[in-house]
This record gives sequence, structure tokens and C-alpha cells, in this order.
Amino acid sequence: MKIMGIVNVTPDSFYDGGSYLDKNKAIDRALQMIEEGADIIDIGGESTRPGSDSISASQEIDRILPVIEVLNKKVKVPISVDTYKSEVVEVVLQSGANIINDISGLTFDPKMGEILSAYKPGIVLMHIKGTPKDMQNKPNYSDLLGEIFSFLEKSVSKAVSFGLDKAKIIIDPGVGFGKTLEDNYRIIRNLEIFKKLGVQLLIGLSRKSLIGNLYQQEIDRLPGTIALNTAAILNGADIIRVHDVKEHRLALDVLEQLNKI
Repeated sequence: MKIMGIVNVTPDSFYDGGSYLDKNKAIDRALQMIEEGADIIDIGGESTRPGSDSISASQEIDRILPVIEVLNKKVKVPISVDTYKSEVVEVVLQSGANIINDISGLTFDPKMGEILSAYKPGIVLMHIKGTPKDMQNKPNYSDLLGEIFSFLEKSVSKAVSFGLDKAKIIIDPGVGFGKTLEDNYRIIRNLEIFKKLGVQLLIGLSRKSLIGNLYQQEIDRLPGTIALNTAAILNGADIIRVHDVKEHRLALDVLEQLNKI
């Protein structure tokens, strides 16, 4: 069970947008997360919240590259970069990133294969229906789990065809990315289905609206996040992607003790 800590070097991410746009604040936050028990640091330079617009590759690089360059010299944990642009991927891999976290599951940028083949990093392949701009515009499925499974199966095959090591491939069913409230809970309840693909499974639900929308007033989403991440791990997740590392490390310590008994 691993924890991926989220560092958004953005002005507009849904939870912590703007908090770590400054390079030094982003670096300090990443170092703090590692102290708290993060196994992977995931750095993002573009918000992919529902309704968000894309930014240019150069703008994304300007935001994240200074952070990656410093962390690469300071830390030993893997550095993941949340991007779907091949131009960004090439620059960050040259600068020390180890993992690419592609929300499109290798479907947005046709040039991605060439770059991945050359560097062979770890890869997170996420399912999305639509784009961040329109994904929550009445998403619907005739077979939710079957469609996500098929999409991820094709993404894994594509990654393998690029020469990537299957042991370094991670899938993410994409909670909150083109799904209804009920869809998200159905995915978490049935995560074991995706284990059939034979790769690591990541879940990213930290503080998302599937928690907030259960209530009629604004609430602290952390307790619900921990509860759902615990359920996700019990249902087969290998990695949880979170904003709150310390609290989740404490929760995982308890789960790991259960597994020892």
C-alpha cells in the first residue's frame, strides 16, 4: 500500500489551487509530504477539475520544471508528473521525473508513444470520458465497469507496445472524471474487477465532490476521503493519491497491522 502525495503548482486546482504556485512553497510542501510518509510525489501544472480549460505546454513546463529540478537533487522517492502532453513529458523525464500520470490513458496526444518508448518511465493510465472541460456534462454509460475495463485494457496494451515494463504500469479508473456520483461509488465498490489486468491499481478520490455532494452543506471532506480510501485499499487499490499524507499514513499503519494478524 503506497501513498502518492499531490502537489498542485497551479492557481486553480479545485482544492489547493494557488497554495503552491510559488516554487519554494511547492518544494517545501513536497518535502513535508515525504517526511509525513509519502512514497511518491505527484506534481501537476495544469488543473483538470471539471470545466477547466487546457493551458499550453510551455506554461505547464514553466510552472513545474523548477520544482522537479530541485526535488530531483533532494529526494529519493519517485517523482510523478501529472500531464498528458508529450512535450511536457520529454522535458520532465530529462529533468529527473520517474513516472508520468496521464489522465487520458494515452488517448489525448498521439506523439506520447515516441517519447515514452525513448525513456521508458513508469506510467499511470487513467480512464476519462470526454475532456476536463466537458466530462461532467451528463456522463452516461451502458456498462460502466465494462467500458472502463475495456478502455484501461487498451491503454495497458498500448503502453506495453511502446516498450514499457508492465511492472511499472499503473491503472486508475478515474473517479470524478466523467462519472456520476453513483458511478464513482460503484467503481470503488468493485475495484477488484480491475485487478484482472495484472498491473498496479491507483485510486484518486481525495476531497472530491463524491464526498461533498453527499451533504447539503459544506463539510470537511477529509474524514470521507480517509473512509473511501480505506475501502479502496480493502477492495484492491495498491496506491492512493491524496492531499493529506500524514492522516492517510496513520490510517494505513492501522490497516497494515490488521494484515499482520
